[in-house]
Amino acid sequence: MVERVLSTRELNRAVLARQLLLERAALTPERAVEQVAGLQTQYAPSGYIGLWSRLAGFRRQGLTDALLAGRIVQAWAMRCTIHMVAATDYWPITEAVRQARREWWRRAHKSDADMAAVAAAVRGYLADGPLKQAEIQKRLAAAGYPRLVWPGVQLWVDLVRVPPAGTWGTPRAHVYGLAEHTVAVPEPAPTEAAGAELLVARYLRGFGPASPADIASFCGWTITATRAVLARMEPRIQLCRYRSETGGELVDVPDAPLPAADTPAPVRFLGQWDANLLVHARRAQILPEEYRPRVFARNIPQSVPTFLVDGQVAGTWRYSDGEVRCEPFQPLTPEVAREVEAEAAGLTGFHAE
Repeated sequence: MVERVLSTRELNRAVLARQLLLERAALTPERAVEQVAGLQTQYAPSGYIGLWSRLAGFRRQGLTDALLAGRIVQAWAMRCTIHMVAATDYWPITEAVRQARREWWRRAHKSDADMAAVAAAVRGYLADGPLKQAEIQKRLAAAGYPRLVWPGVQLWVDLVRVPPAGTWGTPRAHVYGLAEHTVAVPEPAPTEAAGAELLVARYLRGFGPASPADIASFCGWTITATRAVLARMEPRIQLCRYRSETGGELVDVPDAPLPAADTPAPVRFLGQWDANLLVHARRAQILPEEYRPRVFARNIPQSVPTFLVDGQVAGTWRYSDGEVRCEPFQPLTPEVAREVEAEAAGLTGFHAE
């Protein structure tokens, strides 16, 4: 059977639709976070900006309430990166990526530290409740462990960021607690295989259609491991198969949106480290390659907030002196400039809530 070829423009619209960036959705914050396969939040307020651009009538307190109630949690997840994820997804996703994260850490750090022992120590520190990162590190140092074990230990003991740290009002996510104190462990506990299949399905519903390499990049797996997960899913989920314009293999879940290439894409504002701009979504060209160095660079440790015009990054923005100020990369037409100004005014109001 000849597989349908999807143009870059069609892939762009597919990702925008699934990321709720073509039309603001009437969803709760936790359902939205689930739909978009988590929100990358090295800087916690970027999660709020992400939901403001995706949800109709979204208010900051809605996400803060979900974090305080534990319906959304912040933790190391895919690619050893801080994400906001729905609480119901936390344990399956953690099971899916835990072993791959540990293997990555062992390769990246030539440490002979007994990480199981370090994890047991941290578990003991947190048995009575959350602690600030500095206190945990102080206790590890007093026990004779090198400083580099701290980022690694989070791969051997399941930790979450404890609000109000990591919210709009307290952006620094520097308070940690044991995950089981915040998120109930389901019965039966999810297996690594089941978690991996859920994570792939979440990714495709949020970013598909995608290549196995894209899935591997997002999840932090090898291509071989990714193909094995897809093969296990196939008997129960009839995966759709397409080709990119360059002939590359693309897979997808059935019944997911595939808008036409000429579907209008409104102006949207994205926060720092929005996952739509990362390598795993490169096929959609939401971030044109010529602009990538202006958004991600070694001298820009936090990345740069951006805005989209017709489905692609067209400039950067910042909130300064009570106003959202935009810096387009190229001159905008008067009509587009008015749309950017209107969306910027809305985001200004959001900051001023």
